[in-house]
Amino acid sequence: MINKLTKLLKEYKSLLIFIALMSVFRSAVADWYTVPTSSMKPSILIGDRILANKMAYDVRIPFTHVSLYKTGDPARGDIIIFDSEAAGNRLVKRVVGVPGDTVALNNNRLVINHQNINYHDFSYTSNRYQDDTQDKIEDLLGVEHSIRVNKMGSIRSKFNEVTVPTGYYLVLGDNRDNSADSRVIGFVPRNEIIGRTKRVVMSFNNDNYYLPRHDRFFHSLVSG
Repeated sequence: MINKLTKLLKEYKSLLIFIALMSVFRSAVADWYTVPTSSMKPSILIGDRILANKMAYDVRIPFTHVSLYKTGDPARGDIIIFDSEAAGNRLVKRVVGVPGDTVALNNNRLVINHQNINYHDFSYTSNRYQDDTQDKIEDLLGVEHSIRVNKMGSIRSKFNEVTVPTGYYLVLGDNRDNSADSRVIGFVPRNEIIGRTKRVVMSFNNDNYYLPRHDRFFHSLVSG
């Protein structure tokens, strides 16, 4: 039995080394994730495969959340991937408040550090729900991106002013009335954040036989 196992290991040595190296790479350097929900529409669609840069903020021990070296901190407007203990799931959301920020939401309009955030309308012709929702461009103090809001609002369209504690971040989904984010799970601890995404690698339409959306291949999630 031992001889057979040894023979198999020798025969598939190169393949096993490749698999091990790829596993380490995906754990500590970069990976991609399929987005299963609509919480980041219209920026990220269901079926998008987003590229996660796992060294954007930390160099970590592979397969752990232990940081060996900090390469930076999340900035307002970043789209982050994090393992949420509160949600019991891996989530993708946008950073709206960094440590020390004061943040409030009134009728889906943010107030950050007592400054009203600017918005202007921007409609997607592909928005099948445009009778009920509206797409806007939100300017997060210099970072512009699209959001989607319900025209009639929702119970999540407002919250009183809060101050983001040290070591935590306030995150929201771009689909503001349809996202379980900091309004549900609270502030996100810095050590739960595993990476940042700036690009869609590829995309498949779940509502149309999983056909590829070629226009979203390598689509940038960063304005400008």
